Amino acid sequence: MMEIRAAGPDDFDLIWPMLRDVFRAGDTYAVDPRISKAKAHAYWMTQARATYVAETDAGVVGTYYIKTNQPGGGAHICNCGYIVSPVARGQGIAAMLCAHSQDEARRLGYQAMQFNFVLASNDGAVRLWHRLGFETVGTIPDAFAHPQQGLVDAYVMYRRL
Repeated sequence: MMEIRAAGPDDFDLIWPMLRDVFRAGDTYAVDPRISKAKAHAYWMTQARATYVAETDAGVVGTYYIKTNQPGGGAHICNCGYIVSPVARGQGIAAMLCAHSQDEARRLGYQAMQFNFVLASNDGAVRLWHRLGFETVGTIPDAFAHPQQGLVDAYVMYRRL
């Protein structure tokens, strides 16, 4: 059984190890791999409109944030970021987080969701987002310096809610 709930201030200590490991790997997020815990907190918790955690009997196994993609005239479109613990991958948690985020986005008044920088090398995420109704609406050539693959493209992905 899994519960997805709003993250509270005390949850960041449970979220941080997942963020740290994903950011340090440097192969999926355009975040400085040496990001400090304080800056990661600002990025994932403070700058977000809302942050959520997925919790099972094993503890926190995933997280996502939702924020306004652009201010002013673009404020009706949100952006999200998702991370699943390595021990919980392959269990459909990312899909559940994305479905939950779409419901929350609607509840918060957003009309669409846009992912600004999905790496072409992140095959699993690209397949999942397509399966969940996102379209690739643009490609940024050689957008990301992947630590193993060199320069890889990034996609802009979009879904009307």
